[in-house]
Amino acid sequence: MENLTTLNPTQAEQLRAYCITQLMSLVDTPHRGLSEENLQWLSDHLLKLLQRTNTRLPDDDFNILLTDVADEVIGYGPIGPYLRDPSVSEVMVNGWHQIYVERKGKLIETETHYKDDAAVLRAVDNIVLPLGRKVDRPQPLVDARLPDGSRVNVIIPPCALNGPTVTIRKFPAKPLTVEDLISFGSLTQQTAEFLRACVATRLNIIVSGGTGSGKTTLLNVISSFIPTDERICTVEDSAELQLSQPHVIRLETAPALPDGSGLIGIRDLVRNALRMRPERIIVGEVRGGEALDMLQAMNTGHDGSLATVHANNPRDAVARLETLVLMAGFDLPVRVIRAQITSAVNLIVQQERLRDGSRKITRITEVQGLEGENVVLQDIFLFQAVAVSESDKVEGTLKPTGIRPNFSPRLDKAGFRLGGDIFGASTMVPTQGKRK
Repeated sequence: MENLTTLNPTQAEQLRAYCITQLMSLVDTPHRGLSEENLQWLSDHLLKLLQRTNTRLPDDDFNILLTDVADEVIGYGPIGPYLRDPSVSEVMVNGWHQIYVERKGKLIETETHYKDDAAVLRAVDNIVLPLGRKVDRPQPLVDARLPDGSRVNVIIPPCALNGPTVTIRKFPAKPLTVEDLISFGSLTQQTAEFLRACVATRLNIIVSGGTGSGKTTLLNVISSFIPTDERICTVEDSAELQLSQPHVIRLETAPALPDGSGLIGIRDLVRNALRMRPERIIVGEVRGGEALDMLQAMNTGHDGSLATVHANNPRDAVARLETLVLMAGFDLPVRVIRAQITSAVNLIVQQERLRDGSRKITRITEVQGLEGENVVLQDIFLFQAVAVSESDKVEGTLKPTGIRPNFSPRLDKAGFRLGGDIFGASTMVPTQGKRK
């Protein structure tokens, strides 16, 4: 807690403990969570407590005390300050005794912790109860979204052996722009122009990468290249995309009710989106049988669609899509699946988190077609690491391979005549890998 200017540390801690104890007895389910109404309710009751104890605090001290008490009584406990810290991108509670945060891509163990497991569970209730969710023995895990859009995962014993475990991926107040990614070194101006042309030309793009590599952030930036006069439908597990276009329909999955009914998954939403006259479909993450529906949509008039998939490289992304299509429940021959993929997907953008914590595009790869049973891929841009500096920072840049993609004529017809400054001075057009 920040120091109260009118009280010594001992007096401040005693006042804090007294207020928390008294206010805990007043909290009920409607007053959990850090909504404006709940903060006002807590402020009114805190003021009454101070009047009862004849304690007078200046406004600054009162606000400090209110923030600290709110974190404990209706908020998220010791992790509250980290959730308010813009330099923290993720908060991880590994039981009551251990809290980690992510800053600039690096995991750092904090010096703070909860008092016990009961304190963690109280914070969990403050997170999930206002959202109409609950965590208990019959339902020991939950995915939820905070009012600001931050993504929350909770798992408790007996499934979590370390004790109640909470992972919060923060939602940035201001979405990152392509200029931000260029300044961070995630991509170059040339690759940004190339991706802008590909999106505007309605190529189908898959963003591939591992957990925490920045796929959703990159997808959000790429989506900003979609013209403002198009109808866009987004499908997500937890709504994280922040599109600036005026005509956006946002769909989000729904968990099952306690009786097991009411489950709405990604595949249900993708199928429904096809009936909503979308010009673009953006799937936050493809992780199941919806891959087949998405590929069919890309092949039947919904070109220009975007999605992410978990994979370590473009070749693995293709293999992952094959596996996900099989999860749709149809016994399709592998060659048929690969033909669907090569017909639907034009480009795979590989995003990685490097050893220094930075997130960069490491490959932009064209899906050229089938040769026999094999999917032909061709790197258009490739990240080349130069060295690792003394500060353990990876130095390198995303460079063109010198090869023009086979879809270059489509870019030209759309008015994007990208020259040698984009693809490299010695640009070539490959003769292999024609689409079938």
